[in-house]
Amino acid sequence: MAGLTLALDTATAACSAALIRAGLLVTSDSALVGRGHAERLVPMVEALLDGARPDRILVDCGPGSFTGVRVGLAAAIGLGLGWGVPVLGYESLDLLALAYADANPHATAVAVALSGGHGELFVRRYALAPVRPLGALDSLPPETAAAQVEETVVIGSGAGDLVAARGWGEAQALLPDAAAARLLPEAMLRPPVPVYGRAPDAARPA
Repeated sequence: MAGLTLALDTATAACSAALIRAGLLVTSDSALVGRGHAERLVPMVEALLDGARPDRILVDCGPGSFTGVRVGLAAAIGLGLGWGVPVLGYESLDLLALAYADANPHATAVAVALSGGHGELFVRRYALAPVRPLGALDSLPPETAAAQVEETVVIGSGAGDLVAARGWGEAQALLPDAAAARLLPEAMLRPPVPVYGRAPDAARPA
């Protein structure tokens, strides 16, 4: 798509936004905020757009922080309605795998691990060149993930925990950045609905 794309990412402790045209990064901004995504995101977007209006919006649907995922989706859907432009989502682990493959063109595989709830990790393994997932997204304790992940390099906020539990490998504590949305193939885009990565803690009454 040759039009202007606005990408938003608030699914983790990072908050970022980017403008992309024809697969190229126009401009971007990011900050490690931990909390407070809602307060940072809209001013960040306003500064990047500087009066322009995008032709579509991409947003990180998760998995990641429950609140962060909801903030990004609410902002993207609200802006999309206001501007009358389509909104599409992507998954945080896919974006990290794409960013790693772009920075390491000779790599053949990587595992992604993001910190999840209750001490678990959101984990997915990827083949590279081209980037494609190997199996489904899982939410696992570090020890269980360590027994299943064979890739030497593990990236993401939970990479250190996985590598420590396994006792070998290389951990890179990367976080999703909206600027990497320029790498997303259309096949990795999805409806803008949350990807929580694990079952909800609360159960419906019988």
